[in-house]
Amino acid sequence: MPDGPRILFVTDLAYRARGRGRYCDEDIFLTSRLRREFPLALCHPLDAAALMDAFDAVVVRNSGPVLRYREQWAAFREQAVARGVRVYNPLSGRGDIAGKQYLLDLTLSGHPVIPTVDHPRDLHLLPEAELYAVKPKLGADSIGLTFVPRADLDGLTGGDVLIQPRVDFRYEVSFYYVDDTFQYALHAPDPGRRWELEPYEPTGADLAFARRFVDWNTLDHGIQRVDACRAPDGGLLLVELEDLNPYLSLDLVPDRTREAFVASMAGSLRRFVSAG
Repeated sequence: MPDGPRILFVTDLAYRARGRGRYCDEDIFLTSRLRREFPLALCHPLDAAALMDAFDAVVVRNSGPVLRYREQWAAFREQAVARGVRVYNPLSGRGDIAGKQYLLDLTLSGHPVIPTVDHPRDLHLLPEAELYAVKPKLGADSIGLTFVPRADLDGLTGGDVLIQPRVDFRYEVSFYYVDDTFQYALHAPDPGRRWELEPYEPTGADLAFARRFVDWNTLDHGIQRVDACRAPDGGLLLVELEDLNPYLSLDLVPDRTREAFVASMAGSLRRFVSAG
């Protein structure tokens, strides 16, 4: 058995994500590499709270949207904090791990993000659009996403949805980080096919954009995916800051990049545990 901190790797190998083939294969690959470095065990998200005390760190990975088990996720967070369990990504993240409030906060603070409000009374803060995206605040994987005209927004119940103007973007692009170090980027050339990704060579301006949100998140350790869209004017707008269980699309990057990512993650885990 390898010498190192004991890792409880939380994943749902049975979860099926729309448009992403065998979702479980990514975690099967990751654990096959990480167990060379650490004593490691896998468990389902619903078992994590009962098992976590026997390990030095809990790694939350492709566990699917936590909205499927919101009460258990809340209980896991509460118990982990109370018992001093090291959770990776750290629960102090300000992105999706804390919900969608950050999209509202970033809008109000003038960051380059798709403008977002959560109540029809604030529609004046959004640019005019033919259609608006409406999605649940607790949504994920586009669950519950609809596009509606302006006239239909007034009847919405405020506070439980996010409202954004529909942006006719050129493409989506994702930047992947371990701690604060850029690893690789992928983009979806066809706006209608979000998960048909190809390698992307970011410019310096692209990396400065992504790094802005990594710095804003203030996570010392962990994996982050900065999702953005290329707006009609050529600039990037943040779509999502995924710091809970970001899917990594590791099957779409070259072997060398994939192995470098695993090495970066292993190093990050060792630093994370030793920092505690």
